[in-house]
This record gives sequence, structure tokens and C-alpha cells, in this order.
Amino acid sequence: VVHRRLRSCRRVLPTIVDDGSGRKPLDAAIPMPEGLGMDVCDDPGERALVAPEAVDDLVAALAARGYTVIGPTVRDGAVVLDEVAGRSDLPVGWGDAQEAGTYHLVPRGDDALFGYAVGPHSPRRFLSPPRRRLWSATRRDGRLVFEEQDPPPTRYAFLGVRACELAAVEVQDRVFRTGAAADPTYVALREAAFVVAVNCGAPAPTCFCTSMGTGPSVERGHDLALTEILDPPHRLLVEAASQAGREVLAALPHRPATDGDVAAARAVVNAGAGRMTRRMDPVAARDVLAANLEHPRWDDVASRCLSCTNCTLVCPTCFCSTVEDSTSIDGLRAERAQRWDSCFTLDHSYLHGAGAVRDDTRSRYRQWLTHKLSTWWDQFDVSGCVGCGRCITWCPAAIDLTEEVAAIAGPPEEDR
Repeated sequence: VVHRRLRSCRRVLPTIVDDGSGRKPLDAAIPMPEGLGMDVCDDPGERALVAPEAVDDLVAALAARGYTVIGPTVRDGAVVLDEVAGRSDLPVGWGDAQEAGTYHLVPRGDDALFGYAVGPHSPRRFLSPPRRRLWSATRRDGRLVFEEQDPPPTRYAFLGVRACELAAVEVQDRVFRTGAAADPTYVALREAAFVVAVNCGAPAPTCFCTSMGTGPSVERGHDLALTEILDPPHRLLVEAASQAGREVLAALPHRPATDGDVAAARAVVNAGAGRMTRRMDPVAARDVLAANLEHPRWDDVASRCLSCTNCTLVCPTCFCSTVEDSTSIDGLRAERAQRWDSCFTLDHSYLHGAGAVRDDTRSRYRQWLTHKLSTWWDQFDVSGCVGCGRCITWCPAAIDLTEEVAAIAGPPEEDR
């Protein structure tokens, strides 16, 4: 038996709106054009309770439906995303300690399956691969034969996706799926994907999704949502948000969720939200950066930034890429590949005849931060930051973008 409840839903878009009195955050339901926005429901619909062991059944059910299941696993001292075959592949009993420039795994002392925050990987790695071949050319019988790379047939099921990561997928959708130049590979992978999200109860000190309105509670963009309840007995509340999700849920051993289970799950999420201490107002950040392009803080942060590109590599919303052409030594084969790029590289702003437009770290860091937090709004009507904190954790210089915005928002040091 699965609890089935009536749902009160509204069509919303997490962006900004101009109602004639100025641009402001959209935090309420408004009429929207057909095809835009998503259904956000006050009640997620069907709920059931499963034991931790049912994760094996979940992975098996997804595999039986033709999905390659991508989930969290421990490798190289971090929680990363990779193909998983069952519960034993998950980071059982592991948490993570994160701060600016710091990451390490810590034993939790329990059997939590999802007791970590976020690692360096996100769904971006699979929906928009770091490198992929676009086309190849082979010399045959004196002729060049071109072969275009077809979209991959892989169907991914993502297990353990956090609310901030779902928000990041929505952001990338605007670039690769619904933008002016849709990427057929991204579209194929995205539309075939199945998402098992997890309500976050263990945020890192670097997280600030509550400020960005992107978590820690999962609201949209998923097929199933899990909330791990560690209070004995250890159990998972499962909420189905799509027909595909309901079909998978029906295949799992489960029992009805009680009001007590639902309250316990809600307490997990509320506790997680209460542990976040970093703050950043996304609308204020947009306006502050746009008005302070020559602030002395840019020189200060440039003296610390290594231009290593770590922040852009771990960011779940960054989308810059470049293309590379290569030819075999015998000259019989050539190919063009697309790979991730970063605005921190010198070649990123290279113009023929002019060289690199942004030829120092100051200009490259300013480009990254102002685009991410300010001009992204002009392009996509939403911030490019979802508050996951990865760029803070994985920065070897421990640069914290929330601190940089706060410093720029205040008066220059000489005036303090």
C-alpha cells in the first residue's frame, strides 16, 4: 500500500520578474507562459517507507529498466559520482568535513547512506561530459569520409542528487536544452535521465543553499525523493513525483509512511537548514558587483587567486567549452573534440589579432564572479550560483566568494 494524497500544485519559475516596479526575486506563484516553469506541489504526492536494504532493490529496478545508475561512492579520499551496483557501493557511514580550501572524509559512527554534503562531482559531469568527440574524418581511397558523433544511447539514473544540484541542472537546461543553440547530446541525456534525489540533512559549513533558495529540501526536477531518517529504526521516506517514479516505487518492498515518519523526515531537513551559517543575498550580489567593477578588492583577491580553474571545474553550473582538432601521425585520421574550458585560462578570452582580452588574474577572477552572480541574470534570468559551496571547498587558496561579495559591498578598506 502506498499513501496517495491530493496535491495542491502551482506553476513557478525560480528566477526574477519585472512587474513594472523593477526586477525582483520571484518567490510566489504567478501566471506563466506555456512550457515554462515547473509544477511545485505543497504535498509531494505518493509516500512510502523503505528499509536501507531496499536501496539494492531500487538500483536493481532502475537497471532492469535500462538505466546506468550513477551514485555516490568513496574513491581517492572523496565522495565522487560513479556507476554503482547497490548499497555496498555507497559511502555507508562516511561524512565529510569541509571548509574553505579543506575537504576530508570522516567516519560518522553510524550506517548513514547519504550522510555527507557534496563532493567534487555533480550531474554536470555526465550530462555535459568533460570531453567528447564531435566528428572524425578518415582518408579512404583518396577521399575524406566524415562521421558525426551521434548522441550517446546511455540512460542515466542519478542516485543521491541534492536540491542544489537539481537547481544547477535547471540552470544548465537554459544553456543546453532550451537556449538558442541546444546541445543534442545534452538534450538526449537529460531527457532520458531518471533522478532519485535526497533531501539534505548534512550540509557542509561551506553550503549556503538556503540563501539562494535552492535547498536543502527537494521541490522539483526529480522522479523520487528520499529522506534518510537515522533515528531508530533506520529508514528512508520515499516520495514519488512522476509516473516513472511511482512505477519504480511500486517495485520496492515498502510500507505506508505514518504522520510520525513524515514529521521525522521534515525535522531532518529543518535541522540541516538550521546548520547553515554562510549567507549571500543573490539579488544584492548581482547589483553590488555590477556597480563595483573597479573596486580595490579585485586587486586583493587577484593576489591570492592561482587561476588554477578548480572553482569552474567543480561548479555544477559552469558551461564554458572549447574545441580541439587533432590529426593522427600518418595523416589518415583527424577528429574534433569538445572539452570543458574555464574563464581562468589565458586562451579563454583570446581574440585573433588582439591576443587575450583578460590577460591577468584580476580580470579573469572579476569575469568569473561578475558573470556567475551578476550578468548571468541578464542572460538567463537567474543566478549562476546555487549555493553548493564547492568553489569554496576546492579552492587551494581558500577564497570564499561570499566573503568577496561582502567585502565589495562594504566601503573600501581605506575608508573603514
